[in-house]
Amino acid sequence: MTTSINQENKGEFIPLSPTAVNPMVPKIYRVKRTHKETHDIFTLDLEPAQDQEPFIFAPGQFNMLYAFGTGECAISISGNPEETHKLQHTTRIVGTVTTALSKLKPGDTMGIRGPFGSCWPLQVAEGNDVILVAGGIGLAPLRPAIYHILANRQKYGQVVLLFGTRTPEDIIFHRELKRWKSRFDMEVLVTVDRAQAGWQGNVGVVTNLIRRAPFDQINTTAIMCGPEVMMQFTIAELLQRGVSSESIYISMERNMKCAIGFCGHCQLGPTFICKDGPVFRYDKMKFWFEQRKF
Repeated sequence: MTTSINQENKGEFIPLSPTAVNPMVPKIYRVKRTHKETHDIFTLDLEPAQDQEPFIFAPGQFNMLYAFGTGECAISISGNPEETHKLQHTTRIVGTVTTALSKLKPGDTMGIRGPFGSCWPLQVAEGNDVILVAGGIGLAPLRPAIYHILANRQKYGQVVLLFGTRTPEDIIFHRELKRWKSRFDMEVLVTVDRAQAGWQGNVGVVTNLIRRAPFDQINTTAIMCGPEVMMQFTIAELLQRGVSSESIYISMERNMKCAIGFCGHCQLGPTFICKDGPVFRYDKMKFWFEQRKF
């Protein structure tokens, strides 16, 4: 079995790279660097612990990260897809496994299974404006898409990033946000739910920014990741502005345990989020998405 991606969410799976025959067997990676993004969010820079083929992934995919002696969890890849010699994962400390991962030091080893899942529709979006909406740590799964878009900037129209967090202290990727804001070919708007002393930016939920965002609603592809309630209201705002449901894509990382649809933890209706997602075109998931209780 080889890992694959759901090509543009059309049900067509294509191989990405010749990985291990058994997708349940992890490869060994070494921690190169750790970076504390916030009080409870951290980024791991990883490199192969032994000679391996380049790690090829598509923006939006995820890996299973294995902390030896503790367990594993599904985490989206947050690094640059062009840098196949290393991996980056950004996650929040929320349980036993992520706590163990947060304690790893440079030189420590861990296991990686993947890549798994579907990807952001970056080829479909070519020629269109692109609006990216992130809530909190939801910016991490969007970051590879931003890297790809900026590396192929001539293929896209307006590029708008809307990013919301609870407080200024919860903002991740500070340096990159500053660098992206300084570009003339990209619009970046950041907002916080609650301002603190010294904050001079926007205050309010991220959906408020949609009304100000410059994009052509007829020729726009919207991609988003964040709390489901945030995505629900973001979708409503986009639809009100005239963006079609066929042009909206969401990431639904939900209770993923095995990554290949065996355990059933992530089943939503007839869909397995890990195997069929986590990226979905909204119109195809609308019914099941609306059944969730927020």
